[in-house]
Amino acid sequence: MNEEKKIAGIYIRVSTEDQAREGFSLPEQEKRLRAMCEFKGYEIYNVYKDAGLSAKTGNKRPAFEELKEDIKAKKCNTIVVLKLDRLTRSVYDMEDIMKFLEENNAYLDCANDDINTTSANGRMVARLLTTVSQNEIERTSERTKIGLAGAIKAGNIPHKAPFGYKHVNKKLVPDEATKDQIIRIFNLYHQGNSYQTIANLYNKEKIFGKTNWCDSTILKILENEIYKGDFVHGKRTNNPTYYENVVEPIVSKELWEECQVQKKKNSRNYKRDKEYLFLQKLKCPKCGRILGGNATRKKNGNIYYYYQCHNCKISIKEKDIEKEFDNFITEIQEYDSIVNQTLLPMIKTKLNNPKEKLQKELNEQNSKLERIRKAYINGLFTIEEYDIEKEIVEKTIKHLEEKIIDCDICNELRFTPEDILIKRDLDYINQIIYPNEYEENTYMWKDYTREEKADLIMRYIDYVEIEYYGNKQVRIREVYFRESICKPCNELYDAGFLAKTDYAILGNIVTKLRFSEYLPMEKVSEIVFTLRQYYNVGYFEATYYYDNKVMFFNDYQNRNIVRIFPIEDYRKMDKLDRIELGVIYINNDEKYLIENNEDLFTTIPERTNCKIFELDEETKQKRKEIEKQIEEMKLNNNG
Repeated sequence: MNEEKKIAGIYIRVSTEDQAREGFSLPEQEKRLRAMCEFKGYEIYNVYKDAGLSAKTGNKRPAFEELKEDIKAKKCNTIVVLKLDRLTRSVYDMEDIMKFLEENNAYLDCANDDINTTSANGRMVARLLTTVSQNEIERTSERTKIGLAGAIKAGNIPHKAPFGYKHVNKKLVPDEATKDQIIRIFNLYHQGNSYQTIANLYNKEKIFGKTNWCDSTILKILENEIYKGDFVHGKRTNNPTYYENVVEPIVSKELWEECQVQKKKNSRNYKRDKEYLFLQKLKCPKCGRILGGNATRKKNGNIYYYYQCHNCKISIKEKDIEKEFDNFITEIQEYDSIVNQTLLPMIKTKLNNPKEKLQKELNEQNSKLERIRKAYINGLFTIEEYDIEKEIVEKTIKHLEEKIIDCDICNELRFTPEDILIKRDLDYINQIIYPNEYEENTYMWKDYTREEKADLIMRYIDYVEIEYYGNKQVRIREVYFRESICKPCNELYDAGFLAKTDYAILGNIVTKLRFSEYLPMEKVSEIVFTLRQYYNVGYFEATYYYDNKVMFFNDYQNRNIVRIFPIEDYRKMDKLDRIELGVIYINNDEKYLIENNEDLFTTIPERTNCKIFELDEETKQKRKEIEKQIEEMKLNNNG
């Protein structure tokens, strides 16, 4: 044992409140170490305290660094600690400390671990205990990570709730009072607005009572995966962990992904001029790059728009592309006006049925308003602070009350997916029977302003591939729609509630017919009898034979076919040689059956319950004749 006089630097540290409560508080450590120094005859030079700091590698501990400097200056020569883990839990740090002590002829003495580095055995024990301590902290870290992963997968997100969410029983759930503003941000950006434009709008409206919205705030919201239901833990580390579908999403994954794609473009330029109908939408027919826009103003004041590829040195007139668009833009406009803007939101609202959540949130906001009032009475708020807080809460209450009223109206209207079919069928019939009146009562593509046209194309279409034909004339080869638009359309079509138009041979004439998917006969019957309140629509059945690719109709020359659909679910059939079809039609000379013809264009008839209709004798006989003809055709082909 070295008889050199020991001058102690007492080092004490606590990293958490839990450690303090467990007997490792700074005063407790100091008391025990002073007693040990007195017992061993150490002179105490100073006490060095680090509070709220862990012993992990790389952490800067001011008091410990001060102690090392005093050892270098020979003011003290022995570090006295309660336990080794108060000093370090890292093998690497321990080696550095041991090397430091040896270089400065200093020592380490631990009260609880019985470590004294004045001997070789003491130094070995110190290294062994440090290894055990590091192993324990690493195992604890692993257990913590496993527990954290399980908590995140259960929706317990270890972060402050972002705008649009709130914590309920430790879980992150959408906040009915604020989530609509998050949805609005995504929709505004999806429509082409820049971060700054959205921030300016939110500042003007004082959304959430804030007037300090900025473009970076909007960007962070758009980039946050939590809004599509996912969560990234350790985003700023080298090894972040991605968790999918851990919370209820506020926006769809499709909309979130599209906003990320759009973010890669310059959003300020993306909407710099709404007069370009196809800005960022047209692909070069030669190299496939997105075409840029250009416009020239003639002396007569007319503006002519062009789209150019600087690589291929080509220029395409906008009017040529728009002319091609006329072939299908009507269907886009119809879907937008009837389905997306009117029926679909109502159906979605009804299906989600958020009234209970809204009412609960309304009660919470009313309670919050009462707490603010009491706080003001008790002098906790100034009158200015009270007015600001009161305005924010009252605005939220008004918004929630309006949403509850909307839910009540929706329930009274009783819109369903079937109403989409009925409304679209009625519009199709109106176009046939009363084309002039239909055009007068419908906001057509030709009535749209350039800005409205550009907005519709921007919202629905991702990009357009064009091609040359003939003498360098252009035509549309393929139109690619946005996924967030295609998905609900396809889901409605697959479920039988949306019709699509396609070419078909009727007799010896190529024409366009409307097709929809299978619905149970009860639904078909209900739709037909509902339509009959406005028009005397007819119904018959036909058969499509796969082998011969033949579809038989009765007396189609004097009938306008409204829609064709399978009356059996062919997707569940093992053998598919023919499909039985239902056909809704209207005679050429039909007239409306209601008193006020304006209702044809503005209302949907009430649903009618009825029995399933049966085929008349004429149709049954005709079917037998057709089947006989088919059998004869098969025999002739085999012969």
